[in-house]
Amino acid sequence: MGAAATLPAQTTNPASGIRVPGATLEKLSGDLQFAESPTCDPAGNVFFTDQPNNRIMKWSVEGKLSVFLQPSGRANGMNFDGRGNLTTCSDEKTEVWRIAPDGTHTVLAGEYDGKHLNGPNDVWVRPDGGMYLTDCYDHRDYWSYNQRPQDSEEVYFLPAGGKTLQRVTTNLNHPNGIVGAPDGKTLFVSDMRPGPGSTYAYDCQPDGSLSNRRFVCAFGSDGMTLDNEGNLYMTGAAGVTVFDKTGKKIDVIPVPERWTGNLCFGGKDRQTLFITASKGLYSIRLRVKGANPAK
Repeated sequence: MGAAATLPAQTTNPASGIRVPGATLEKLSGDLQFAESPTCDPAGNVFFTDQPNNRIMKWSVEGKLSVFLQPSGRANGMNFDGRGNLTTCSDEKTEVWRIAPDGTHTVLAGEYDGKHLNGPNDVWVRPDGGMYLTDCYDHRDYWSYNQRPQDSEEVYFLPAGGKTLQRVTTNLNHPNGIVGAPDGKTLFVSDMRPGPGSTYAYDCQPDGSLSNRRFVCAFGSDGMTLDNEGNLYMTGAAGVTVFDKTGKKIDVIPVPERWTGNLCFGGKDRQTLFITASKGLYSIRLRVKGANPAK
């Protein structure tokens, strides 16, 4: 599904040290309508969505592209849990799914306070199996409603084994990208509006509630991931923008597409950054590794 191509990976700060010297951006596929939300399984295979085509794709550790599941409930954001199941924001019916390795799915949630979610967008599963998801309103032509069902756009928490969503933020405008630290104690949430947006960090409590909100950077990101040195990778029109743990911008990896949606670390050693951007899937080899085994 598309020949691989090698592209220059220019950066604003090549001396940042996150890339393998001489690494270049490689285009793995271009036969996609809108690629989104890559996530890595325990073996290092990368799964991502081709949302308008209602399918989940798989890029194997052997470098082969295939369709994992179609239809997928219009899956958008995804994340693997610790048991090898794929958690998806399947927004066709504003649902959150758990998809087993054989492709069978279970609906975990879809409503809050008796109303449909606005449109679950991205999800992060913490080590104990509880999950956080962003719920923003970006209208889809397959929805029967033209206004958001909820009174605001917020972050929700679903406990492991639970069936009832808990709203855990109250003051966001348009939350989108989300990722947590590997110990499950810190959550990063990106608010896209008003532009250029802002990203915040929260402390995660055992019951799923969030506390101690603090500003990270003035950047609203569609998707996010972390490396093992605490650097935060963010996406948007510029490609991939990298911030260190103090919120300082340290690198930019341009991607030759209109929009860069999301990214994850994958491969057997979790040292390759996979990037979904509009009609393409890209990768670049890095010195650092992904912080989370499944994001």
